Amino acid sequence: MNLISRFVSQRWQNRVAVAVQLISFIVSVIFVAAAIIDYGFNLNNEEMGYLQRIYHFVQYFFVVIFTGRLITNWRHIWKNNFVSTIVLGVLLYLTILPDILPAASAPQFLVRFYHAFTEKFYLLAVIAVFSIMEISRGVVSITRRKTNPALLLASTFLIIIFFGTILLMVPRSTLDGVRLPMIDALFVSTSAVCVTGLTTVDFASTFSTEGLIVIALLIQIGGLGVMTITSFFALFFMGNTGLYDQFALRDMVSSDTFSSLMSTLLYILGFTIGIEAIGAFAIWATVHGTLGMNLVDEIFFSVFHSISAFCNAGFSTLTGNLGNTMLIQGHGSFYITVSLLIILGGIGFPILVNLKSAIFYYIRYGFSRIVRGKTPTRVPHLAHLNTKIAVSATVILLVVGTVAIAITEWNGAFAGMSLSDKLIQSFFNATTPRTAGFNSVDVSHFSLLTLILYIILMWIGGASQSTAGGIKVNTIGVAFASFMSTVRDQKSVTMFNRTITDKSVKRAYATIFGSVMFIIVCFVTLVVVEPKIDAFDLLFETISALSTAGASLGITPLLSTTSKILFSVMMFVGRVGLITVAMSLFASREHRHYQLPEENVIIN
Repeated sequence: MNLISRFVSQRWQNRVAVAVQLISFIVSVIFVAAAIIDYGFNLNNEEMGYLQRIYHFVQYFFVVIFTGRLITNWRHIWKNNFVSTIVLGVLLYLTILPDILPAASAPQFLVRFYHAFTEKFYLLAVIAVFSIMEISRGVVSITRRKTNPALLLASTFLIIIFFGTILLMVPRSTLDGVRLPMIDALFVSTSAVCVTGLTTVDFASTFSTEGLIVIALLIQIGGLGVMTITSFFALFFMGNTGLYDQFALRDMVSSDTFSSLMSTLLYILGFTIGIEAIGAFAIWATVHGTLGMNLVDEIFFSVFHSISAFCNAGFSTLTGNLGNTMLIQGHGSFYITVSLLIILGGIGFPILVNLKSAIFYYIRYGFSRIVRGKTPTRVPHLAHLNTKIAVSATVILLVVGTVAIAITEWNGAFAGMSLSDKLIQSFFNATTPRTAGFNSVDVSHFSLLTLILYIILMWIGGASQSTAGGIKVNTIGVAFASFMSTVRDQKSVTMFNRTITDKSVKRAYATIFGSVMFIIVCFVTLVVVEPKIDAFDLLFETISALSTAGASLGITPLLSTTSKILFSVMMFVGRVGLITVAMSLFASREHRHYQLPEENVIIN
């Protein structure tokens, strides 16, 4: 009987925990909606009063929930995440200190801090942190129920796009007198989250500083990956150490091992913030005092373009993108900096982590040999196969692209430029199709050969697990290796003295086939919907959207509403991945416990 009562009690505890989690998730979403309304609209005193009541309700709700969890889960907190819990608890309880202890009754040394605790910004910042934690907790709860990871990834991207659309439509996001239609807000939000760079409006004459900040945040979220951010919050702040939770999150961020999940997330965030900070400073140093901006505008310009470049988004705050007359002359170092940020973002986080480990190893190895006079044991195969493929393919595509564009456009689109500018622009325009979307020269001025090269580079894209799009250089590398093994009549597919798994080969061919078929279907649909636009321009724009490249021949603002929706779908599919979208739509079939008879199919 005691066992039965314990079982019933456990069931009720689980039900209560699920109910609390669901309510917390809903309250968090309500807070986000209220914050969006507060940010975007000019409200009167009565309307602000309603929002203040919502804020205070959410504030005390989190106080109660946090206190309850602190009491019931103190053993788990003590073992796993004691420090972060204490810090968050102090920040939360400080928000209610002025209500509990009025300033007149407070000790003198506390009075000076009361002003900070009663600030609206402080309250909203603390509530926002707890809301993000609860939303992350909800996402992790879904993964615990063994939800299709592909469906979860696609859904989270759609949710971010939805919120981005709303934020871009509010009056504060646009300049005075400008009203952004919903379809254009959806298009720009999708393009930002999917780090594409295509836009139906001119940023400089449409968005306010607040709107550009929203776009920069959407780019950062899309570049990092929604699941990367969610996983970080889940592990760092909430201490989700369940076995299935960590395995599910590990697969989402492509961590090599179970034990390195947290370090992988920290590396991703650290690399992103560090590279973007260095890039922003380098950009500021190249444009300081040359664009007619004050210091604050220069800093914002530098940060925005650093984020846009590293995340391979290709958005610019200037009219004419990076081909603006203020930039095109005498800013060679600016284009080199942007190119390097694009390359680093497009090479992939796992490759950056692996390269960091290899570089540090060789530094320690050289230090031991030269300074200590010892020869340590060499560690073989420091560079992973993915690293070798990504770096080799990136170098080949950059060299071939730079030489080819220099030859075709030397006396064409680059005519009248100095020798150094021609070389820099050749390198920049070989880098940006993979898949950043910046343009320093109007793409429509390029020759047909250059445009064909652009299409190829856009279609290939960057490396897997990077901010870039396209079918990925890893896919092309595996397909090429499979082709060579077939020509040589080899039994297995090999590359860099490694055998590539059959699963990787099949996925590579599926990606290529699916990409080509999807391009054909979308292109034919656009030809029917947009009969007045040149077919080649539509093909170029289609591949640019699906590859999240962002390069444009100038037809995007001319598209109809139907075409804008189709382009939004293409950008979404290109960012999430065609195979991922397909897997989210079709339930995986169980493995057969038998093998069907084999039979040859006549090929060629």
